[in-house]
Amino acid sequence: MLVRLATEDATVTSLAERYDLSLQAVSKHVKVLEAAGLVTKTHDAQRRRVHLEPAVLDLMAGWIRRYQREAEARYRRLDDVLAQMSGSAAEEEIA
Repeated sequence: MLVRLATEDATVTSLAERYDLSLQAVSKHVKVLEAAGLVTKTHDAQRRRVHLEPAVLDLMAGWIRRYQREAEARYRRLDDVLAQMSGSAAEEEIA
């Protein structure tokens, strides 16, 4: 749904038409996205349009990149430890 909303705003009904979900299920999903701050609803005459909030996605992407860098640093340290252990085991076999 977020990919769909990235191209243009949509009503809950038009979102439901694109997925094999009931209108009620899509409405609940949109409410969760709205509670998370990812989308907002606007009133356009009698229609309620769902709008993607790209700034929130940018914040999330930054957060994910930060933790990805930390995880990669941990894996590099683990690789170093394993390489040292492997080198120590090889030295013991020779002796």
